[in-house]
Amino acid sequence: MEKLKLHSPDLTAANIDKLADLFPNCVTETRDDKGVLKRAIDFDQLRQELSGSIVEGPQERYQLNWPGKREALLNANAPIAKTLRPCRDESVDFDATKNLFIEGDNLDALRLMQETYLNKVKMIYIDPPYNTGNDFIYEDDFAEDTDIYLERSNQKNEVGQRLVANTESNGRFHSDWLSMMYPRMRLARNLLREDGVVFISIDDNEAHNLKKLCDEIFGTENFIGQFVINSSPSAIDYGHLAKTNDYALFYAKRITETVTNQLIEEDKEFKYTDEVGPFNLYPLYNGNVAFNPKTRPNLYYPFYLNPTVKTSNDFYEICLEKKSGWIEVYPVVSRKEGIQRVWRWGRDKAREELNKEIVGYKTEDGEFRVVQKTRHTGKVIRSLQVDKDVSSRRGTAEVEKLFGRKLFPFPKPIELIKRFVAVGTELDSVVLDFFAGSATTAHAVMAQNAEDGGQRKFIMVQLPEICDETSEAFLTGHKTIAEISKERIRRAGTKVKEDNSTKSGIQQLDIGFRVLKIDSSSMKKVYYTPDTVSQDLLAEQVENVREDRTPEDLLFQVLLDWGVDLSLPIVREDIGGKSVLFVDGDALAACFEIGINEDFVKQLAGRKPLRVVFRDAGFASDSVKINVEQIFKLLSPTTEIKTI
Repeated sequence: MEKLKLHSPDLTAANIDKLADLFPNCVTETRDDKGVLKRAIDFDQLRQELSGSIVEGPQERYQLNWPGKREALLNANAPIAKTLRPCRDESVDFDATKNLFIEGDNLDALRLMQETYLNKVKMIYIDPPYNTGNDFIYEDDFAEDTDIYLERSNQKNEVGQRLVANTESNGRFHSDWLSMMYPRMRLARNLLREDGVVFISIDDNEAHNLKKLCDEIFGTENFIGQFVINSSPSAIDYGHLAKTNDYALFYAKRITETVTNQLIEEDKEFKYTDEVGPFNLYPLYNGNVAFNPKTRPNLYYPFYLNPTVKTSNDFYEICLEKKSGWIEVYPVVSRKEGIQRVWRWGRDKAREELNKEIVGYKTEDGEFRVVQKTRHTGKVIRSLQVDKDVSSRRGTAEVEKLFGRKLFPFPKPIELIKRFVAVGTELDSVVLDFFAGSATTAHAVMAQNAEDGGQRKFIMVQLPEICDETSEAFLTGHKTIAEISKERIRRAGTKVKEDNSTKSGIQQLDIGFRVLKIDSSSMKKVYYTPDTVSQDLLAEQVENVREDRTPEDLLFQVLLDWGVDLSLPIVREDIGGKSVLFVDGDALAACFEIGINEDFVKQLAGRKPLRVVFRDAGFASDSVKINVEQIFKLLSPTTEIKTI
């Protein structure tokens, strides 16, 4: 039963609806004088629709724009005064694992990771909110300047504070969704290695906008392709159309540096055989037009082919020196772009394999080519992923099998993410998922490591979003999505080991994870804004560390500040009656105790750590603090010293 509106009709909104029916391309989004998003009409575009000639207006350009884009860019670059606090109780194998689970807002997490993981992540996979009208997006605050932002960031946010429903009733604004995604993708790109790749799952609602957004952030030349994934084989009936598929975008950070892997293909057939074994033929030219004579001049050179003498299997002899009567063969010109291609091999490598692994070949059209013998048992991943192993139904069944009940809606299937991991990573790569959800990515990384003996490491990020109180998850004790994520990793790790128990080395498989929770800075407000402290408060501010923080809390703040890997092993030792935390052997030594004297400093310097950090208020006297640098300069001159 509908409620009475009890107000006069909104004629402006009604008129916009009428114009939207006639000219849908003239409907846009803008903000009112209070900063609230609303539907609006692009009057310049409407004038053009009603004119028989070109209407003067803003200069046309190809770009993606929306209300709030500049604020989103500002937000990506804004500093925050937060930290990551270790949680041993919720971790698995905290001291030995290389995997991380970061609990908190993923925008904060990406900011905090900028120094530590800059250019270190090989692959990113995310499954962000699809903007269906029923899901949530992150409401980021763009309205504050840096000082206010820092001040607010010192306060611990309540769970769910940054979430807002982007429902049908508010127009399911594209601008809200784009403003949520834009700063996160910009920060994520910084973390990728130069040869890194990113996979992003999406559906029809925002696929077009996501493509434009990623084109802007990564560059159109780094777009590799778009997967069509048969997510619902039985189809979901939307009235006019029964949908069976979703999508995944595939980008490289720098396509000229990117190398991907083939998927293993069982029972692959080969057309040819030689003394080495079976093989097929593969073009020797580089299929990527970004590699051309201008960008890779050393890969553009001719082969010479003897058209009169065939070798075994009807191939032709080739060489690199010009010979009378031999045909000059260059790489082909791309048909689509008309760009001259180059070879994949340089002259030196080609000379070693002449008439062995590379041979002359004549096509059915009578063209002579130089081709490579390929003996791979794999295949390049297909843009159509249509088998039942990649359906959402399979993902749901996998979670249900682990927990004994359905706890999570539409989780991604393990097999899909495993394929992305196999294609986009090396055996020791770092994989990041900052919309972790049910942690399918972590499960897939562990499963792929068990399959091929890899030592890949995962970093999962998930907001502790409150589960619906009527949901199966909440009723069985899982209060937040993050709790489901962590519990799945625990159970999945155990199951992966059980399923692969007969494999060599499986007991060394890393199925642990180190839980780190985003929280307010371990430093008091005076540490960031000392100018705001008045004379009468100075006595209270001698200690600038928050009282509720442990030495390990302080250590992780230091690791973030110094850009040190957050998964490195940590050992606690007693030196001269003081507790010292050592990271990765003697790579970093941290002592946050009070009463530090020169005898202790000499003992610590004798360990010759690369870096050492103390508490600013921890020295027994000012003279000790002054002499610390001199002691280290004498006993360990290469040590870098800092205080907090």
